Amino acid sequence: MQRKQSSKNSKQPLQVHHSNQTDLSAWRKGGKSDPEKSLQNRPSPNSQVNESKRDSFEQAVSYFEKVQDPVSLRKNEVLQKHLATVESTALEKGLPPEAFDVLLNVALSGKFADAVNTRLLKSLIPASVIPESSLVSSISWLCVSKCSGSIQLLFIRWLIAMFDFIDHKDQLHALYGFFFSFLQDEKMCPYVCHLLYLLTRKESVKPFRIRKLLDLQAKMGMQPHLQALLSLYKHFCPELVSITLPGRMKTYFKNSEGPWKAAISAIRRRNQEKSPVSQPLLLGTAQHQSRKRKWNTQLILPASSASTNNLAEVKDKNSDLYSISESFPVEQLQTFSQLLENIHHLELPSQMGSVLTHPLLLHYMNCIKDESIYLRLHYWMGQTLQEECTWCVVDSSQYEEEFKDFLEIVHKTECFLQEGFSSCEEFLYRSLPFWDGFCCRSQVLRLMTWIPLSSFSEMKSHLYGPLAQLFFTSSLYFKCSVLESLKELLQNWLNWHVIQLNSESDSQGYSLNTTLSGLVNVVAELIHFVGRISTVALRLESNATFLLYFILDFYETVCDIYLRYNLPLLIMPPAGVFYPALLSMDSVSLNQLCYIMYRYRTNLVAAKENELIKKKILQFKFSSQTYQEYNQYLIAMVGCLWTSNAFQKDVHPQGLRLDEEVLKKTGVQDFKNSFNIVYHPALMGYALLFLQQAWPDDNTFNFSLIK
Repeated sequence: MQRKQSSKNSKQPLQVHHSNQTDLSAWRKGGKSDPEKSLQNRPSPNSQVNESKRDSFEQAVSYFEKVQDPVSLRKNEVLQKHLATVESTALEKGLPPEAFDVLLNVALSGKFADAVNTRLLKSLIPASVIPESSLVSSISWLCVSKCSGSIQLLFIRWLIAMFDFIDHKDQLHALYGFFFSFLQDEKMCPYVCHLLYLLTRKESVKPFRIRKLLDLQAKMGMQPHLQALLSLYKHFCPELVSITLPGRMKTYFKNSEGPWKAAISAIRRRNQEKSPVSQPLLLGTAQHQSRKRKWNTQLILPASSASTNNLAEVKDKNSDLYSISESFPVEQLQTFSQLLENIHHLELPSQMGSVLTHPLLLHYMNCIKDESIYLRLHYWMGQTLQEECTWCVVDSSQYEEEFKDFLEIVHKTECFLQEGFSSCEEFLYRSLPFWDGFCCRSQVLRLMTWIPLSSFSEMKSHLYGPLAQLFFTSSLYFKCSVLESLKELLQNWLNWHVIQLNSESDSQGYSLNTTLSGLVNVVAELIHFVGRISTVALRLESNATFLLYFILDFYETVCDIYLRYNLPLLIMPPAGVFYPALLSMDSVSLNQLCYIMYRYRTNLVAAKENELIKKKILQFKFSSQTYQEYNQYLIAMVGCLWTSNAFQKDVHPQGLRLDEEVLKKTGVQDFKNSFNIVYHPALMGYALLFLQQAWPDDNTFNFSLIK
């Protein structure tokens, strides 16, 4: 092997692989220095300590480079010392690019025991980038089986975790077939699928690879990692993958970042604070960096595929440099005009989390309906929500504010795209049974407003059930917040329906396995659910005016569904909502109810006219029960406010009809007029104001003067 020949010449100094990288001595100095100033300024004790650490690290790298024969860790104090130096340096400031070539080759060459190799791999944390050439050189050791299977597995996991730090990936893409061969190993298969998922391009999809994945699936069963890779293959070449795959999975891949998660976040945070180079690469507004969690750092576009020098070179080159290139690095996407010029060969980052805070990439997602983008984003977001949920993960309450920020970013992205993420829907369904209603309340309720359309049975068990339990046992403010969220959810569904109606064809309009009848059923069940919980909530809160406002606000949307949203559906509010509003002591609630009844009449009349002239909108008819229920409510309302005979004429089963003997026992002298437009408790203030203006000198307040 070529690797063996290079090991013999180990006395040569470390080579510089790229022009934009420095050797260990430059890294050791921490940048360029002025020789005159260095002579004048006497080094401080802290700088002397740092200098000593750098010397120790250089000695450690030199030791690992020169070692030839296997060495035992227990009996060699020198090895223990240098290994500890590498670990401490990696945790404190990360390793320079030049160190990876030596340390990777040592870890995979089998010169040391697995205990040493494991510690080396776990300490391979970059300070900036990882040279691709170092990876290619180290991968060659996997061909000769010098290291054990556990080390190979750890190396693949490390490669996945550090994928965004690799400076270039062209040679890794060329090794796609080599990685694919490791799918035979059952232990490595989940992680190799994850790596292939990150590396897959359209040209990577071949018939023989699809057959191999199908054979593995037949052998192992429906494994999520195999389904994820097959889903990506099916997107790129649907004609080659004919099998039906599940639309959604909770988790595609196992987490590979465990040993390096905290260290990566800490080093990324420190590098961002110190280096001005990374500032232009931030997407959107600067985010507070997490002390431990990974999501916040992954919202920053990695500068791995385009170094600082390369960025400067690109600006000086001809503007049509990428007009003939296969892909345009997303790190260089700065303006909307660049997006338009390169929209068909834009290479998105492998870490899809960075898309959430990049307005230009969000525009790209809106314009180019690329299913692979949503597949990758769904995987990353689902994994992140599962790991970072502060009420589902033990000892994570200290990160609640950070999780709130993340949920806010996700919600803003959904608002921008005007559609919800299926991974957020799964997160809500999975976490709501454990939610206390307090942690991240506003963020969770906002996510709820963008739940995609799905079957009622699924929503009933995963959303309506847990939400109703929280709703009934929580405060008045929480009840109002839930009602507001459900109203926005209904509006989003209805807006989606209107957009689909304006599309070119019905087949395109209902591409989410949602027929028109299915949409009507799901919307109807949501309205019925709100009606049920509203009836109970009014009883629990003693018909609170504040709560009644949010309930009636919801029905202001419901009463106009037919005309405003062109959906053949009208559902009347339940009696437990109508009558408390009719008898409310608040004039605003009564006014809302009158407006709602007016809009119901307008929609019902329009529907009846369309039926009579045989212009059936989408061939749906309203049942006679809807008209009957509306007429019953109308009789009660007119009987109360105008004819003063509601107690005699109301025919609704839950209405106001009472025997005259019972009314006389109340002791009210003129009980018939108690709720008309003059004496109604909600309107009596207006009657008094009218009497004062009409007869300013009369202090008797004779209401009979108002006709």
